[in-house]
Amino acid sequence: MLRGILIAVLTVAVAGTAFWGYQEHKEKNVILLNAENNYQRSFHDLTYQIDLLNDKIGTTLAMNSKQSLSPALADVWRITSEAQNDVGQLPLTLLPFNKTEEFLSKIGNFSYMAAVRDLDKNPLNEKEYKKLEDLYKQSADIQQELRKVQYLVLKNNLRWMDVELALASGKETADNTIIDGFKMVEKKVTGYSEASEMGPTHVSSGKKDASFKNLQGKEITKKEAVELAKKFTNMKGSLKVKVEDGGKGADFGFYSVSLQDSKTKNEVNLDITKKGGYPVWFINNRAVKESAISLNDATNKATAFLKKNKFTSLDLFESTQYDNIAMLNFVTIVDNVRVYPDSVKVKVALDDGSIIGFSANDYLKANKDREIKAPTLSVDEARQFINQKVNIMENRLAIIVNDIGEEVLCHEFLGVIKEDTYRIFINADTGQEEMVEKLQNAEPIYENLI
Repeated sequence: MLRGILIAVLTVAVAGTAFWGYQEHKEKNVILLNAENNYQRSFHDLTYQIDLLNDKIGTTLAMNSKQSLSPALADVWRITSEAQNDVGQLPLTLLPFNKTEEFLSKIGNFSYMAAVRDLDKNPLNEKEYKKLEDLYKQSADIQQELRKVQYLVLKNNLRWMDVELALASGKETADNTIIDGFKMVEKKVTGYSEASEMGPTHVSSGKKDASFKNLQGKEITKKEAVELAKKFTNMKGSLKVKVEDGGKGADFGFYSVSLQDSKTKNEVNLDITKKGGYPVWFINNRAVKESAISLNDATNKATAFLKKNKFTSLDLFESTQYDNIAMLNFVTIVDNVRVYPDSVKVKVALDDGSIIGFSANDYLKANKDREIKAPTLSVDEARQFINQKVNIMENRLAIIVNDIGEEVLCHEFLGVIKEDTYRIFINADTGQEEMVEKLQNAEPIYENLI
């Protein structure tokens, strides 16, 4: 009797487990199928959007009137945004695809800024039309590669879930048509020249591998790079040194240097250009203790550091404090004109005032001898182009990089509307509103709001 009861209980348990397993398997398949459908939709939508993008850019090349060109460029911006959204829906987070996303972003920025400006007063120039032609050719390359992938996906009934599993497991090096296809797209985009870059901000966001054509000086050796690194970082004593040639594949050569104190194990890393031996960036990730100096003291430390390393004619532009670290941004001053592309960033530890971070990437890329002409418009004339609701507090002359990558002289105004502060740049020759920037308000301390 007892034996029969045990058998019955076990039978029910096994049946229940089997049913539960079946339900779990069924639910898992539903989730996987839903994810696969979403991936397939996003991929085919992306291919379709790139088709539209290529056609729309092509049509802008034949347009002349503002009535036709502005809506067409706005369409290019809209299509680019939708393509970026489709890319974000694909399982590519572990697969480098940043160059393609960056390319789409640049198209979007360029087309948007061209679409919203007055093309009657300021039509597209030859340089901008050349950019459109380049974009048309480059989007055609991406279109062709994506169509190859699409053809193989449909022909072989390939699954995107296999891509996600391959990426997650690190087996993407195996034969995988979709991964290989997207790598080819990325390779195509990576090959495009940096010269076709669009829409930099007034403080240049150029990358470390951008062409630093203005560098002066002779080529240095690895040994010289190490000595310069020690001097720049003020590292002394017994050090463990590593130096690598970081110039492969870049538009300029540089050495990556690592210095580690043998006693404290504190390590600093920096890049130094081969030509001239200029420090590009430097970072010391040591733990920073409780603040002991003020933001003003930190500014003085940073200023002395820059002068010591021959970064002269710089003025503090921004200063913020994050935890126990001062973040300071300096720009070049030429004849009382702020030159925003020539910016240098310095991080100062507020426990002892030591320099723990530095970036001269923008400065080294943009710094050069400039002939700054007198503005056509006076301050009062430029002020007339500003919204009357803005209460102007300060003004000065400044050079910024506009939306087509050209340096322009502007009247810079600092003004407020109620509690918000704005920085407004008015072209000193044409009166065009080149840029309006809302400055960040002080971050509230949420603990005090609860």
